[in-house]
Amino acid sequence: MSGKKPNPRDERRARLLEIQAEQKRKEARRARLIFIALTLTVLAMVIPTVFVFINAERDREAQEAAEQQPIDGVEEFEVASANHVEADVEYAQTPPAGGDHSGTWQNCGVYPEPVVDENGVHSLEHGAVWITYGPEITQEQVDALAEQASTEPYLLISPREELPSPIVASAWGNQLQVDSADDPRLATFIGKYIQGEDTPEPGAPCTGGIGL
Repeated sequence: MSGKKPNPRDERRARLLEIQAEQKRKEARRARLIFIALTLTVLAMVIPTVFVFINAERDREAQEAAEQQPIDGVEEFEVASANHVEADVEYAQTPPAGGDHSGTWQNCGVYPEPVVDENGVHSLEHGAVWITYGPEITQEQVDALAEQASTEPYLLISPREELPSPIVASAWGNQLQVDSADDPRLATFIGKYIQGEDTPEPGAPCTGGIGL
């Protein structure tokens, strides 16, 4: 007894369903590959950023820890008075690290020429760090100092002919001598003494005075 002949319509329907199933499998594989590729791309962008953030956070924590400790080489001075005066002042340190001063402060920023001591000391009274550098340091080092001033509004930078070292960082009652701008103690000094505990007038401005 002969079997039932296949229905061509059923065969076409079955073939169509098979083709559709294969297309769905291919689309699913393509979607998975796209998802994997996108995931890898995102990870390739995110992971370096995470590491940069982690390293930056570690550097910040290390810097804060260093600022809590005594800085090697920092000299501390007793500042006897902080009067506003009209006359020139003969300071005990060169450059000065506090004392009587002009009634007008020097605006913080980077100066190509020396600034008047009495104005610079008034800036120290407001919590600024005053970095003076001698003619022997390179322009590259001057640029490195200026870069720090671009992000720190209480940093005063100026050249000076007579210095005990190539670079001197001064705050009210405190001073550090270094040989180069990349000395890590310099950044620590800036972080510790800008608006530091010895500041006579913390929060007072370093703008609105004279200069720049």
